[in-house]
Amino acid sequence: MVTIQCRNISFANIEAIFFDKNGTIEDSQGYLRSLGQKSARIIDAQIPGIGEPLLMAFGINGDTLDPAGLISVASRRETEIAAAAYIAETGRGWFECLKIARQSLEEAEKYLSTTPAPLFTGSLDLFKSLSAAGIKLGIISAATTAEVSDFVIRHQLSDYIQVQKGVDEGPSKPDPVLFLQACQALGVAPGSTLMVGDAVGDMQMARYAEAAGCIGITWVGRSDHVQGADVVIHRLDEILIGD
Repeated sequence: MVTIQCRNISFANIEAIFFDKNGTIEDSQGYLRSLGQKSARIIDAQIPGIGEPLLMAFGINGDTLDPAGLISVASRRETEIAAAAYIAETGRGWFECLKIARQSLEEAEKYLSTTPAPLFTGSLDLFKSLSAAGIKLGIISAATTAEVSDFVIRHQLSDYIQVQKGVDEGPSKPDPVLFLQACQALGVAPGSTLMVGDAVGDMQMARYAEAAGCIGITWVGRSDHVQGADVVIHRLDEILIGD
């Protein structure tokens, strides 16, 4: 077991650390903004006038993406349902609305697939140092499991990330079952495991699972987005292996 030091906080006897993906280790703001804008345009082409309200619902205002907004932190299924709800206001049947929302997001993803989001600076170096110290690592993301797996493969992280947990048809953050399932997969106790994330849902999930601690990272400098964290950092290199 290892001690993790963040600023003036020490976490003793740590066996594993889980990371959120979007906005934590992946610089996904530009990609997610483009995804929301493209899917809104696709839907607006079919249902004129719905594009602007959809952008607002996604948390997109011009070229600004709300890091705590829907498309930033919700699961894919939740995003589909939210978009479908706006479409339903036009009087269409619910299943048709779900189909339009799903197909539009899928088409937007295919369009953007050639420009994936990059890793945040320091992510790979942190994984290497933590792994070398014997700490088990995993990702718990609101993205689908397939998206998490693609991310790990694309950035050649398979040697470091031992658990890849996304949200498919089951519960999403902040449900603690995601954290508990990831702990079970690694063979570690929640009480010896940390969560690193950029959203309130990450902090709440870890709290509900009785994790050893929560590290909130806010690249955009908004500590209110990680309310409930034991410590708030602004760069990944602030996560240090203690003596």
